[in-house]
Amino acid sequence: MTTPQPQAQPLPNAPNAVLSLVLGIVGLFFCGGLLCPFAWYFGKQAEDAVDASGGALGGRSLASAGKILGIIGTILFLLWLIVVIIALIAGTSVWFVND
Repeated sequence: MTTPQPQAQPLPNAPNAVLSLVLGIVGLFFCGGLLCPFAWYFGKQAEDAVDASGGALGGRSLASAGKILGIIGTILFLLWLIVVIIALIAGTSVWFVND
């Protein structure tokens, strides 16, 4: 009789890995980029935790995805903010609505 091999248990995710991904998605697609800097920060923290754990923590891909979404959202938000500031300085309507 053969004994079944034990199944490998998945590694627990690093703290803030899932939070980073959720903040990146919500910030980029629903909040106009306001949450994206937090996704970037928490994603970097989670990546560092995975690297420091010596293989005891997983979730690096979640953290990296959240960090990348955070970077993209932050850049888009800053570009939008620059356009708004330039439009306000120039005295034009930011929203391009016919008055």
